[in-house]
Amino acid sequence: MSATAIPIQDKVDELLAVLDKDIQHIQDSFRWLKELRSLVIKRDYPAASSLLGSIRAQIDSYAANELERKSVREDLANALGCSASQMTLSALEAALPKEKKAQVTDRKTKLRTLINQLRCEYLCTALLLSDCARFNNLLLRALFNFGKKGTLYYKPNGATKRRANTTFVDMKL
Repeated sequence: MSATAIPIQDKVDELLAVLDKDIQHIQDSFRWLKELRSLVIKRDYPAASSLLGSIRAQIDSYAANELERKSVREDLANALGCSASQMTLSALEAALPKEKKAQVTDRKTKLRTLINQLRCEYLCTALLLSDCARFNNLLLRALFNFGKKGTLYYKPNGATKRRANTTFVDMKL
C-alpha cells in the first residue's frame, strides 16, 4: 500500500462516518415530517410548535456535520487530484479498492432511497398544509364576505336579490 493510499483510506472512513450522520439526519427529517403532519391533522398546535422548536435546535447542531462533509470532500479531492466540485461519490467509488467501494456504494444507495422517501413525505406534508391554508381562506371569505358586493339569493318567486351588509348571520326569515 502506498503512502498516499493510507491518508485516502482514513479520509474515506471519515466520509463514511459523515454519510452515516447524513443518513440519520434524513431519517429524522422523514420522522419529523410524518409527526408534523399527524399533529396538524389532530389540530395539536402546541405540540406542533414544540416539535418545530426542537427541529430548529437539531438542525443548528447538524450544521457541523455539513462543514465536516465539505472539509473531507475537499481533502479527498486534493488527494485524488481533482476539484471539489468534481468529487462525487461515484467518482470516489472509481478510485477505491473493492471493500471501500462497497461501503461507499452502500451509503450512496441508502441516501438515494431515503431522499426519494423524504421527497414524497415532504410533498404530502406540503399538500396538507396547502389544503389547510386554502380551507382557511375559504372559511374567512365565507364569514367576512371579502371582496364581494353581496351574495346572490333567490326569492320564492324566482327573482334574484343581492344581500349586502350581512356579516355572519341573516336574521331575516
